[in-house]
Amino acid sequence: MLMTTLPLGGVAPSELIVVVAIALLLFGGKKIPELMKGLGTGIREFKAATRETNANTAAPKQNTTDSVTETTSEVIEK
Repeated sequence: MLMTTLPLGGVAPSELIVVVAIALLLFGGKKIPELMKGLGTGIREFKAATRETNANTAAPKQNTTDSVTETTSEVIEK
């Protein structure tokens, strides 16, 4: 039997089926959508915080570049 792997880091489909079956046994069919919703919310909040952090660190770099450009212009004018 030919086993293909999914692009999930070498996880075979049969292994994925076993994991899903165990999750169904542990949490039940009604609880899994709630867990996935919570996971999605957490990922969304993490991405928003990452974007905010990147924006906050990019602003000082731009201000520094503007200062250097202004100083260079002043030196050239003299």
